[in-house]
Amino acid sequence: MEETYEAPVIEERLYRVDPLLWLIPLILSLIGVVMIFSLTSPESISNGGLHSSLGIRQLQWLVIGLAAMLVMYLIPVVLWQRISGFLWVIAVGITSITLLHGIGLEAGGAKRWINIGGIRLQPLEILSLVYVLHLSKILSVPDNKRIKVFLKLSVIGIISIVPVILQPDLGGTILLFLLGMAMFVEAYGWLIPLLTGFVMLPGLFFLIFKESYRVRRYLAFIDPWKDPLDKGFQIIQGLIAFANGGILGVGIGKGLQKLNYLPAAHTDFIFAALGEEYGLAGTGSIVMLFAIWSYRIFRVYRKSDSSYIKILLWGLCVSILLPFFINVAGVTRLLPLTGMPLPFVSYGGSSLVSSWMAIGLILRCSKDVEAGDDM
Repeated sequence: MEETYEAPVIEERLYRVDPLLWLIPLILSLIGVVMIFSLTSPESISNGGLHSSLGIRQLQWLVIGLAAMLVMYLIPVVLWQRISGFLWVIAVGITSITLLHGIGLEAGGAKRWINIGGIRLQPLEILSLVYVLHLSKILSVPDNKRIKVFLKLSVIGIISIVPVILQPDLGGTILLFLLGMAMFVEAYGWLIPLLTGFVMLPGLFFLIFKESYRVRRYLAFIDPWKDPLDKGFQIIQGLIAFANGGILGVGIGKGLQKLNYLPAAHTDFIFAALGEEYGLAGTGSIVMLFAIWSYRIFRVYRKSDSSYIKILLWGLCVSILLPFFINVAGVTRLLPLTGMPLPFVSYGGSSLVSSWMAIGLILRCSKDVEAGDDM
C-alpha cells in the first residue's frame, strides 16, 4: 500500500526555513548573470544588438525562476505526491513533441527544444524535475520488494529516456539514468544500481560509437592536442582560460577567451570563463557554495521522519548536483564533454527556472520538516 505523506498541521507561526537553501542559489544565479553580461557584451556590440542583451534576458529568467520558486513553495508537498504520475505523463509527452517535424527546434544536429509563444524551452529540464517527483512516490511505498520496485522504476526510466535518446541527447540520457539509480540507492542500497551500471556499459559505448561526432568528442577528451584546431579546440581553450586566470583571475570583464576563442563561454564553458576572470579563488568559491548548500539540505534530510520527504530531498539535491559535476568534470577534462549546463550559472531559461522550481520544493519540504519537529 502506498505511503501518503501527510503534511503537518501548521499553527499560525512562522516556521524558520534555512535561508542558505535559497540564498546560495541566488548568489550563484547572480554570479551567472554578471558573467553572462561580461561574456556576451563584445558579441552583442559586434552584432549591432542591445548591449549585453543576453545578460538582461538571463536576469528576466531569474525573476521568473524566483516567482516559480514561490509558487512551488506555497503548494503542499502532498499534492505533488498525488499528481506526480499525471505530471510525469505530461512531461514525457512534451519531451516527445520535440521529435515531431516542424515543432522540435533543431540545433547542433539535435532536436531538444520547442518554441512556445516565441520562447524556446528545453523539455528535458522539466522532465527531470517531474521524474524525481514520481520516483519519490514509487520508492517511498512501504514494505515493498526491492526487485519489484526496481522493475517498476526501470519501466518509468526507459519510457522517460527513449525520447531523450531519439533527440539525440546522450548527456540527458546519462543524467536521467544516473538520477534514477541514485534515488534507488537512497531507498534500497547500492547492489542493484552497481550491477545495472555494469550491465549498461556496453550500451553506453554503443551510443558513443554510433555517432561520429560523439567519437570525435571522445577522442578529443583522450588527446585534445592531437587536433588542437578542430576536435580538441574547445577543451584546449577552456584549459587556457583556467591557466590565464591563475589564483585570483585577470579581473571581471578582462578575460580574453570570450573574444571568439572559447566556444559556448556563456553556456557550457562558463566555469572555464569564470576561472579566467576570477581565478582559482572564483572557481573554488563556486564549488564551496555548492558543497555548503548540499550540507544544509542534508541537515533537513536527516531530521525528516517521512520516507517520501527523505527520498524527494535526496532526488532534488542529486538532480542539481549531477549536472554540476558533469559540467565541471567536462570543462576540466575529467570526463568527456556532454553539453550539460552549470546549474544556476550557465545561460539558459529552462535550466534556471526548473532549478528554482526544485528550490521551491526543497524549501517546502524544509518547512514541513521543521513544523513536524515543532508539533
